[in-house]
Amino acid sequence: MAKKSSKIFILDTNVILHDSTCILQFKENDIVIPLTVIEELDHFKRGSQVINLNAREFARTLDSMTGTALFNGGVTLGKGRGKVRISISKGLNDEIREIFKDDTPDHRILSSALEVQKKDYKRTVILVTKDVNLRMKAKALGIHAEDYSTDRINNLEELYSGKETIENFDDNLLLKFYQPPYEIPFTEVSRKLKSEVLPNKFYILRNNSRSVLAHLDQQKEVLRKVDKYEIYGIKARNAEQTFATDALTNNNIPLVSLTGKAGTGKTLLAIASALHVRKNYRQIYISRPVVPLSNKDIGYLPGDIEDKLAPYMQPLWDNIKVIQDQYSETDKQHQIITSMTKENKLVIEPLTYIRGRSLQRIFFIVDEAQNLTPHEIKTIITRAGEGVKLVFTGDIYQIDHPYLDSESNGLSYLIEHFKGQKLYAHVNLVKGERSELAELASNLL
Repeated sequence: MAKKSSKIFILDTNVILHDSTCILQFKENDIVIPLTVIEELDHFKRGSQVINLNAREFARTLDSMTGTALFNGGVTLGKGRGKVRISISKGLNDEIREIFKDDTPDHRILSSALEVQKKDYKRTVILVTKDVNLRMKAKALGIHAEDYSTDRINNLEELYSGKETIENFDDNLLLKFYQPPYEIPFTEVSRKLKSEVLPNKFYILRNNSRSVLAHLDQQKEVLRKVDKYEIYGIKARNAEQTFATDALTNNNIPLVSLTGKAGTGKTLLAIASALHVRKNYRQIYISRPVVPLSNKDIGYLPGDIEDKLAPYMQPLWDNIKVIQDQYSETDKQHQIITSMTKENKLVIEPLTYIRGRSLQRIFFIVDEAQNLTPHEIKTIITRAGEGVKLVFTGDIYQIDHPYLDSESNGLSYLIEHFKGQKLYAHVNLVKGERSELAELASNLL
């Protein structure tokens, strides 16, 4: 018999598609899965996207729970965890039918939630869904509803920026950065660094006389001067862009994330840096998730699969064109990009195309990473083999995914969980550099 203090969580389909291991995240509480959810998952079994994999993985998990207990009292999920069971409803509840009329999967899930709530009235029943409209409908019916918050970050305002500015820095120490070896032992400056000291953190150190851009090494042994220099025709225009190019071209940092609003140069710097260090890798692979406009399936677009996907990949080709146009057509650097494209050494493809590929000695850029779930981010990183450089770029405040927001997307999750790791660096780009008009629009609109 369940403890009175334990709760009952009813899961919507989108929660399972978001995280196939979700049933293991509710501690001692019980889980109810409406049969309608199982029917909906069946529509997602085919395909190569992460949601398709999650649907199949979850189906296998339930299938491993043998016997009829899954449809009756429930199956225990292990020590310290509650039970999971599948609820079978006979059509819509009268109260649901009277209010909403239409017999839809969402309304059947609400009907199941009402049945459970009436049957287990002594326990707290909570519908967990990433669909805000379904949450509002549930609350209107007196059903407690919540978002799936297991992989959300707690305080977005305190999300790691990767850098810190220190004013009134000791001038004698700053002068040392201008002399060989252009670095200072960390022990000499540790007391002057104000906030949390983390490996691969960047600093703007300045006083009334001079300023220095610096990088704390992986072992936190030295603070090294960071210089601005041209990377494949692209020159950093501000401190954050300088930090970004330093991290992107540092072979000792295999994982980098760049955030910032449109026009800050995230994707452009990532591609230019990849070209700059191309000799260290057998291929440059640039990708982005396909999130259709208004969340419609890409099938409604005309043409074959290449035609359908082309609009989503075009911004990446535009960035390459910007870099290539820094040189005339007769210049070696211009011709190298053309040659790499023809020889499949510079590849742009949708993110779903990487499944099954070997990630060895690849400079791998994932653009628009804010539209990935935490599980998708994990899937990509865990596939990284020897000699791989992974770069995630995106704007955590511009999300096109229907069930993600600034606190629950994979890019924010990555920054929060990887900060302080020796193999990781992050830079939040602040200033837009496309044009004065683009910067004004980004700030005002």
